[in-house]
Amino acid sequence: MQNAQKVIIIGSGPAGHTAAIYAARAGLTPVMYEGFMAGGVAAGGQLTTTTEVENFPGFPDGITGPELMDRMRTQSQKYGTTIHTETIERVDFSSRPFKVFSQNDPATAILAQSVIIATGATAKTLPIQGFGEYWQKGISACAVCDGSLPIFKNVPLFVVGGGDSACEEATYLSRFASRVYLVHRRDKLRASTIMQDRVLSNNKIEILWNSEVSAASGDGKKLGSVTIHHLLNGGNENRDAGGLFFAIGHKPNTDVFKGLLDMDADGYLLTKPGTAQTNVEGVFAAGDVQDKRYRQAITAAGSGCMAALEAERWLAVNGIH
Repeated sequence: MQNAQKVIIIGSGPAGHTAAIYAARAGLTPVMYEGFMAGGVAAGGQLTTTTEVENFPGFPDGITGPELMDRMRTQSQKYGTTIHTETIERVDFSSRPFKVFSQNDPATAILAQSVIIATGATAKTLPIQGFGEYWQKGISACAVCDGSLPIFKNVPLFVVGGGDSACEEATYLSRFASRVYLVHRRDKLRASTIMQDRVLSNNKIEILWNSEVSAASGDGKKLGSVTIHHLLNGGNENRDAGGLFFAIGHKPNTDVFKGLLDMDADGYLLTKPGTAQTNVEGVFAAGDVQDKRYRQAITAAGSGCMAALEAERWLAVNGIH
């Protein structure tokens, strides 16, 4: 155990950096592997793809997602966290010390007395024409994060999906939009009855059945319209659009842990109720990798705090100082 790190944090984002700050201030000298384009997202997680963040406490005038993550990273390092911009591609939790393996040197085991997993989740989107050009210029995957921004107010907004998340996001956006169009490939929603009732009774929401968004266009700076493809007759229709929101789910970044840690049917890590503890003692999970309900920066940060405090106590109980 002499060469084992006390705490290794896999992943970054609000959960990982909050865990790092707490662990570092507790004298645990954490080592973070923040990932290099892990899950197709830069180190720092989904906030690095967000423009203005208005709902993170302490920033009454708002802050950009990348700046917020830069500040968290700086704070982690200030208190003594060592950060490696490497992706962990394999782990071994079968014995202690735990072993993790980086893509940069897959043959060499990095030893850890405890591990905090904060690898997050990646929002599912569709490769429609114009997606790359208008991502974060009118196209988003989080209505709660972005929907209240000025660019989305009093304009027509489109939501893609048919489940609970899509209905919830359409309902939320109806507070700000001139009208919300829920675009669904089928002729009935997959959402729960209560969520369907909310959408169907909202006179600001219109459902476009048997349809899909096939393209997005604008002036190069901001989304201006979307192309709706009608599946039954094969026709296409251009509609004015101030915003396009994908609400077709998230994929937790847990492939590396399959068969090693308990997960639900969607691949989210399972933690013991009210804790960050996984089914393997000494391995903790925080943030969107184990939270399929809230998926907010502030809740991720809170669970990162929990994970660090629990790791500290677990190390102490096991006589590891």
